[in-house]
Amino acid sequence: MSKTIAAATLLCIFLKAVVISGLQTIRIILVTGLTGRRPLAGLVRMRFAPMTENGATLLGCLISLTPGTTTVDIDMERGEMLLHLLDVSGAEEASAGIRADFEPYIVRLFGTEAG
Repeated sequence: MSKTIAAATLLCIFLKAVVISGLQTIRIILVTGLTGRRPLAGLVRMRFAPMTENGATLLGCLISLTPGTTTVDIDMERGEMLLHLLDVSGAEEASAGIRADFEPYIVRLFGTEAG
């Protein structure tokens, strides 16, 4: 796969993630407003695939630009990010989705430190 195709695919996947996350965030806000029950927001650690610092930075930016998630810290030595989630009840699914959707294309675009 060429880098152009990888970049275009990543952009499409990101835009889809923004729409889905936006709808999920709206649902959380409406449920909170109607029931008074607040989501459990919090910090979670997410491991990420070996990649360059530029790749990790792009991944962190894509995460922060997606509604309901914010990258707080990137630890290159440990290969993990500290994320703030609006609702941590789906933390495992969110992390798995981020890794499956974004990482392969970012690694294709920027490579890894080793190669």
